[in-house]
Amino acid sequence: MTETNPGAASAKGNSGSTRGEWPLYEVFVRGKRGLNHVHVGSLHAADDQMAVHHARDVYTRRNEGVSLWVVRASDITASSPDEKDPMFAPSGDKVYRHPTFYDIPADVPHM
Repeated sequence: MTETNPGAASAKGNSGSTRGEWPLYEVFVRGKRGLNHVHVGSLHAADDQMAVHHARDVYTRRNEGVSLWVVRASDITASSPDEKDPMFAPSGDKVYRHPTFYDIPADVPHM
């Protein structure tokens, strides 16, 4: 006798995939106001709302987060480490992009 999971057949996401094929989401949490979001992990979910709820439950259990982002992994496009030189070297000759031409007053906070 085999048991089936009755929820698995009805658990369909926006893409119409079954639970075994739920898309992968990357989770980013901002720990304190003013700080950047940091990648904390990944999870599978049927849709965006479920991803937010699961990310909240898994990655912010101790009230350490003030903001939460979830992004489908398939929607992320990143440069390759092999492209480092051609991608970032051209900015080296653009000195006007770097704030090195003036002194910051000592009484300016957080600089």
